[in-house]
Amino acid sequence: MSYTAELIAVGTELLLGNISNTDAQMISQGLSAIGINVYYHTVVGDNPARLRSAVDIAKDRADIIITTGGLGPTCDDLTKQTLAATFGLPLVFHQPSADRITDYFRRLHPDRPMTENNLQQAMLPEGCTVFDNDWGTAPGCAFTAGGVRVIMLPGPPRECRAMFEHRALPYLRALSDGVILSRTLKLFGIGESAMEARLREKMNNMSNPTLAPYAKEGECELRITAHAPTEEAAHALIDPVEADVRALFGPLVYGADIKNLESAVLQLLKDKGLTFGSAESCTGGLIAKRITDLPGASAVFKGGVVSYTDAVKHGVLGVPQELLDQFGAVSPQVAQAMAEGARRVLGCDLSVSTTGVAGPDRDDRGNPVGLVYVALAGPGFCQVKELHLGASGRAGIRNRSAHHAFDLVRRHLTGLPLE
Repeated sequence: MSYTAELIAVGTELLLGNISNTDAQMISQGLSAIGINVYYHTVVGDNPARLRSAVDIAKDRADIIITTGGLGPTCDDLTKQTLAATFGLPLVFHQPSADRITDYFRRLHPDRPMTENNLQQAMLPEGCTVFDNDWGTAPGCAFTAGGVRVIMLPGPPRECRAMFEHRALPYLRALSDGVILSRTLKLFGIGESAMEARLREKMNNMSNPTLAPYAKEGECELRITAHAPTEEAAHALIDPVEADVRALFGPLVYGADIKNLESAVLQLLKDKGLTFGSAESCTGGLIAKRITDLPGASAVFKGGVVSYTDAVKHGVLGVPQELLDQFGAVSPQVAQAMAEGARRVLGCDLSVSTTGVAGPDRDDRGNPVGLVYVALAGPGFCQVKELHLGASGRAGIRNRSAHHAFDLVRRHLTGLPLE
C-alpha cells in the first residue's frame, strides 16, 4: 500500500519568520526515502481553533498526519490537547514519561526544582504509542483514529530530528508489507533539466523501483526507491537501475549514499594515503571549511591559505610579482602558481587553488563576474580549469567554484580526465 502524508508545523514563531521550518525539510526527505508521499505542508500558529481546522482538512486528504511543535510545558503548547479533542481521545497521565521528565531535570538542573507545569508533557492521548524523548523532555506519540495515523513530534530541530529518525521512522516502516529501500546517486557537472531529459523515458516506464531526480546547489541527486518482500530483494531491484544510470552518466556520478563531494574526496585521500591543502582567493576559505566540517579530515588536510590580496599571494604563496603584474590575479598563470605555492608551503601531496570574480562587479581588469580559475597541483603536474559561472550570485559562484575544486581532486584520484 502507498501512503500519503501531510506535515503540520505548529508555532507562531514560524509564521512570523523568526525561525525556519527545517523540521519539515528533514521529515519530507525521510518520508520520501521510505516511499511515503508528502503532498501538503501546513504551518499554523499557536491557536487551537486554527490548528483544529488544519487537522480537519488534513485528515480528509492524507493517510498520515505528522505534527511538529506545541508539545512543551507552556500555556501555548496545545498540540496534544487540540489533536486529542479533534479525534475524540482523552488525555491520560503517563507515569513513565513523567518519571523520565523528572529524571531529566534532576540531571540537567540538580540545584533547581522542576516546576509542576513540566508534567503536563506527560499527558498523552489514551492508547497511543509513546515515543520516549532521550534528547529533551516532551515525549512524542502516535495513534490511529478515524482511519488516519497521527504522529506528534517536538519542535526543536535537534529533538525533532532524533525523534523522527529513532522513533517515528521505525514506527512508519512497520506499516509497510515488506521493505522500502532507497539509494541516492550523486552527480556533479550536469544540470537537473539535462539529467531529467536523458532519463525521462526510463522514468516514465518505471513503477518498481522508481527513479526521482533532485536538484541541489551545484549538483544533482537521483533517488532509486524499491519496494520488495526483503531487503535483499530490494537491493536486487535497485542494483541494475544504478548500473544503467552509471553507464548513462559515467564520471558525472561521484557516489552513492554519500553526503557530498568533499566526503568522496576525503575517503579517496584516506584510501590512497595522500595529504591535501588549499590556496583560496575568491572562495575565501570555503574549501578548507567544507573539508574540515567532516570528521577525520585531520588525517589528510594539512591546511589552507586564504590569499585574498596580491600581497598575500606573493608574500605567503610565492606567486611571482611579475605574473601578478602581467596577467592579474584572475588568470590561469596565477591560479597555477597559487596551487604550486600551497603545495610547497603546506607540504602536502595535492593542493587546489581558486581565483576569480565573485561579484557583484567586474574586477579592476574588466574580467566578468563568474570568471574563475581552479587549479590542482601534484607531483610533476598542475592542471588549471577555466570556469564561466555566470551571474549566479556571489555565494553561488563561491560554492560552485569549491565544487569544481573538489571535483578536480576526485577526478585525479580516480584516474578520470581532469576536465
